[in-house]
Amino acid sequence: MTGLLAQSLPASAPAATFESFGPSHLAAVGAIAAAAVVLPIWSRRAGSEGLTRAIAWTIAIVLVGNELVYYAHGLATLPLAELARERLPVHVCGAAVYLTAWALCRRGRIAYEVAYFWGLGGTTQAILTPNVVEGFPSYEYFRFFANHGAILIGVLFATFALNLRPGRGSLLRVFVASNLFLAFAAGVNGLLGANYMFLCEPPVGASPMFFLPWPWYVLFLYGVGIALILLLYLPFYLADRRRDARIAA
Repeated sequence: MTGLLAQSLPASAPAATFESFGPSHLAAVGAIAAAAVVLPIWSRRAGSEGLTRAIAWTIAIVLVGNELVYYAHGLATLPLAELARERLPVHVCGAAVYLTAWALCRRGRIAYEVAYFWGLGGTTQAILTPNVVEGFPSYEYFRFFANHGAILIGVLFATFALNLRPGRGSLLRVFVASNLFLAFAAGVNGLLGANYMFLCEPPVGASPMFFLPWPWYVLFLYGVGIALILLLYLPFYLADRRRDARIAA
């Protein structure tokens, strides 16, 4: 079965080493930013619930479909032990794929809140400092930016087209969810000898976020994560304060 699956997947074209902020990186960032802006505006101006639902489901299908192809590619090319160590959805972005898809299709509040903070806080950083070795036109290049880009696009579409927003208790909920997921990833790493969430060693590449040695970069990124969560909630906090002040007046 593995052999048949390998034959059915297209071979990647020869690709140069990925260059951060090189032409292919900037092209991917530009395409993601354009889609993240255009799709909510298109949906709101059209005023069609059918169109909005179709866009939301399309983004969700891209997210989940891309992950399924990723698993199939790994099943065809990697031993099962290596597949388990490298391709389970135990990174923040891997889990955010399914949370974002659920928020888009079912408009689930908790899924949206976690996807919002993880997507804008973690996935944006991943897009700007990608853990990619092979550049355009490799499968790795397209998979990485389709995966991370669709998370960001999906979260922003849910916010500005589906009118979802973090609730007043979202900070506590996402803090608890993040720490539980962190503990889960650490357990999986210990069980499989993996490096999910880069808890054991920094990723391949020249990400400026990993300038400290282990384990200090883990503590540093934990603090950065808390700061980003607070910053991402700030617009909603200010909006609530203004609304409460108008009601009180």
